[in-house]
Amino acid sequence: MQKKKTYTLTKSELQVMNILWAAGKSLDVHGVIDRYDDPKPAYTTVATFLKILFNKKFVEYKKGTGKSHLYSPLISKAEYTRRTMEEMKNDFFNGSASSFVKFFVKAEKISRSELEELIKLIEEE
Repeated sequence: MQKKKTYTLTKSELQVMNILWAAGKSLDVHGVIDRYDDPKPAYTTVATFLKILFNKKFVEYKKGTGKSHLYSPLISKAEYTRRTMEEMKNDFFNGSASSFVKFFVKAEKISRSELEELIKLIEEE
């Protein structure tokens, strides 16, 4: 059985996606750069990341003014997070949700109040 090919984002690609998700509107390369903290990356760097994200089908673009393109996410942050967690659960925990949760409960040293919040969430389901 061949696994459906999914793409994960590199740290730099995720940074661009976080900017697009937070913007809530289409941005051109300059609009993305403007939202970076200093020191800001070069225009060509951001343009390259946007091209990669387009090829990975994470963003789409439409013609902007002049030669510019306006980029928009094709996937929401929530959906990307869900897919990433699903892959992690399958790759590291043999698809077991309980093993996945147990790992984070132990590794993160979750506080009593956080555990109570999780129990309440489980009980509501």
